[in-house]
Amino acid sequence: MFPTPIEKQSRAWQISYQSMLPFALIIWLLPLIAVATFSIRPEADFVEGNYWGVPGSFEFFTNYGRVFFESDMPRYLLNSVLITVPTVVGAVALSSMTGFALGVYKFKGNLLIFFMFIAGNFVPFQILMVPVRDLTVNLNLYDTKTGLILFHIAFQTGFCTLFMRNFIRALPFPLIEAARVEGVAEWRIFWFVVLPLMKPALAALAVLIFTFIWNDYFWAVVLTQGPDAQPVTAGITSFNSQFRAAYHLMSAGSIVAAIPPVLMFFAMQKHFIAGLTLGAVK
Repeated sequence: MFPTPIEKQSRAWQISYQSMLPFALIIWLLPLIAVATFSIRPEADFVEGNYWGVPGSFEFFTNYGRVFFESDMPRYLLNSVLITVPTVVGAVALSSMTGFALGVYKFKGNLLIFFMFIAGNFVPFQILMVPVRDLTVNLNLYDTKTGLILFHIAFQTGFCTLFMRNFIRALPFPLIEAARVEGVAEWRIFWFVVLPLMKPALAALAVLIFTFIWNDYFWAVVLTQGPDAQPVTAGITSFNSQFRAAYHLMSAGSIVAAIPPVLMFFAMQKHFIAGLTLGAVK
């Protein structure tokens, strides 16, 4: 039923696997390598069609200096922070409470409400483009960070609730019953009993949602325009003009935009892995 571990395979198969692994890794990293290479090339290389050859010169400090000091990139980065952090806090807080309600309390319609949260994850987000945009326009939330934050919280709460509800149901229920016997209020049970046990799941979910929201491009383009509210993913396109595409600056901006989620993952790696694997082995 399960594949045989590589350690138990024949020596010829192990050598083939070990030789193909670096090749597969290079293929996977090739787009990132290309972007990193483009970010240090001079603009003349793109004009002359020298995309993959030896760079005419190395313009690392020039290109990244222009990104930071001659463009709105710092403002776009700040917008991304002001959009992503409140979204993560709002989505995790709401999903923790809804997950607690759906995972602990037994009431009529519990499963139906849970299925509604799940069903929202299967709706193709492209079909929501026009109604969501019209809604933000009618509520005067179009091209505002508030509108983008509220939409992301609403859209991410379904997945977060699925994650948190299943995690809470795996917690030892006798702890909650013991607290109830002692006369502890329900909100205190949630805050002092359940929430401390959810720290690994909260950390894992926070990393996932941070990455999802920070890397979002579709809704950033649909619901915002201009440097006042656009996050960095949409702001990178500002390096293009009608008759010119600054690929070297776009590549440098892309590398800069990718750094925060990478740092976030490595900073929370221990808790992230613990949250995903907790309960996998009894």
